[in-house]
Amino acid sequence: MHGLGGSKNQPIIEICAEVFLERNYNTIRFDATNTFGESDGNYENATTTNYYEDLEDVINWVKSNDFYQEPFVLAGHSLGGIAVALYAENHPEKVKAISLLSTVVSGELSLKNNPEAIMEWQRTGWRISERKSKPGTFKKIPWSHMEDRLKYNLLTQVRKITMPTLLVAGENDESTPVGHQKILYEALPSDKKFYVIKDADHVFSKPKHLKEVKEILNNWINKI
Repeated sequence: MHGLGGSKNQPIIEICAEVFLERNYNTIRFDATNTFGESDGNYENATTTNYYEDLEDVINWVKSNDFYQEPFVLAGHSLGGIAVALYAENHPEKVKAISLLSTVVSGELSLKNNPEAIMEWQRTGWRISERKSKPGTFKKIPWSHMEDRLKYNLLTQVRKITMPTLLVAGENDESTPVGHQKILYEALPSDKKFYVIKDADHVFSKPKHLKEVKEILNNWINKI
């Protein structure tokens, strides 16, 4: 599951799917609503709630197909990471393992990240940033997105994540810093692994970083 403003076709999501496919997993990628992919909606309306509900909808759809199996593995990046982890907390009996890449841990931690930018976002009501995938175009998200995110905290029910869990973080990630991942990792009770990729950003944008993510996933999947 991709992150805020991402898509099922961005490199980090494709790499994840590729690894599972190579291990003969039936693999599902999808565009959440309110993003820049093929699904309906408007980026300005994206919330943690709608990402989680979209994940539930996709899982319910998959149940109607003859290839559905339980327990299954979930993988998510950033906002998609917190969505799949929340699902694992709420339905631990259905989930075999989870892979969290640059995951959001809680709204509270997000609020403390880059205080000056957060204060400006709250003051103006909007966060506006350039789309890295399309230079010269911009995306904006209202403060209500943060208000919704503050409803969620993986640490509250972290003891329910009893399945094998992989965390991968980029050393230079400014959106979901390594420190946030360490807090989650230390709280997890499960069979857990944590890797920090040197010099990598939030989306592991360089080919060498994507290659490293693939190697980590490969080794992890072989052991779950």
